[in-house]
Amino acid sequence: MLGNTMPASDPDADAQLAERVAALGLDPIVAAAGDVPVYLVGGAIRDLLLGRERGDVDVAVEGDAIELARKVGGEIREHERFGTATIRLGDHDVDLAGTRTEEYPRPGELPVVRPASLDEDVLRRDFTINAIAVPLADPARVIDPHGGRDDLAAGTLRVLHGGSFTDDPTRALRAARYAARFGFELDPGTETALRAADLSTVSSERIEAELLRLTEEDEWRRGLELLEEWGLAGRGDRELMGGVAETLARSPWRGTAPRAGTMLAAGAPRTGAYSPAAETQRAACALAALDPGPPSALAEAARAVAPAALVLARALGAEWLDSYMSDWRDVRLEISGADLLQAGIPQGPAVGRGLAAALAAKLDGHIEGREAELATALEAARPPY
Repeated sequence: MLGNTMPASDPDADAQLAERVAALGLDPIVAAAGDVPVYLVGGAIRDLLLGRERGDVDVAVEGDAIELARKVGGEIREHERFGTATIRLGDHDVDLAGTRTEEYPRPGELPVVRPASLDEDVLRRDFTINAIAVPLADPARVIDPHGGRDDLAAGTLRVLHGGSFTDDPTRALRAARYAARFGFELDPGTETALRAADLSTVSSERIEAELLRLTEEDEWRRGLELLEEWGLAGRGDRELMGGVAETLARSPWRGTAPRAGTMLAAGAPRTGAYSPAAETQRAACALAALDPGPPSALAEAARAVAPAALVLARALGAEWLDSYMSDWRDVRLEISGADLLQAGIPQGPAVGRGLAAALAAKLDGHIEGREAELATALEAARPPY
């Protein structure tokens, strides 16, 4: 355990923090741990100190996290490869991880981890505001060896060591997310190191994962602006990304596609090895460029693209897609393929051709009712004489 615990500068604040930690309902973990030290760490402490709504709940274990999870019992998801586990307590998930240290073979690569003390575990974290721990057995004691509470009070974002952005350049993307969310400023040394971060050493997938988290933030615009100001990303199309967010916020578009992923496809900036998905943009642009036409033709075009492209096309100005989403896509025939088979149409493409013709006629308002649908379908399905 750490021996250089900073003395509490505000006993009232520490007592209030202890109450908030106790309210998380982590007693079953303490009981199951016995003599094994367990700590609430990271973002949960940060948010509790800021008086914000609780985020992720991470518990560091100076021992075997999976074994502890099994002792707690209940719903468990084990991650053997990483030596971690997720358990369900009440209405929230708790992530358990053994205290560890990390070594980076090369800049930008995933680290090699090994068990370590809490001292080293705290030191491996990204910023001082996330390097605070509270022993669950003694929540009135705050372990803050790197001045995270002072930085929280000052609104400062500070890395723990000078090589932080070299080891893991995605921390620069995380810095934009935290700075935007909390309105924090970079410590001068942190800013110097951050501007030199080389995101080309990181895979496109890892960059995308961080950009997705950034785009999920309420202050996502500011986060992207910061990346641009720091010279880490291009301009992107924040206006179009905002259009996607506005589209997904209203009926009938809610839930059509993942918000963050669709926003990135719309106009995320190029950074490192990452660039937005060009196929989604191409499909959306083609859809938005369609001339007005009969509902059947427009609905056929809409059905041919992925949901994200639909949302992006609407953000690009394809207003007719509102009608597709609210009306056309739910139009169904009263007849089925079985009706055509019973009428003598052989199994095969003719059945699909007949049903498609009937649906198109119904969408365009040319027919109504079962008998008219069947007549139209049979006419299209039968070969000409």
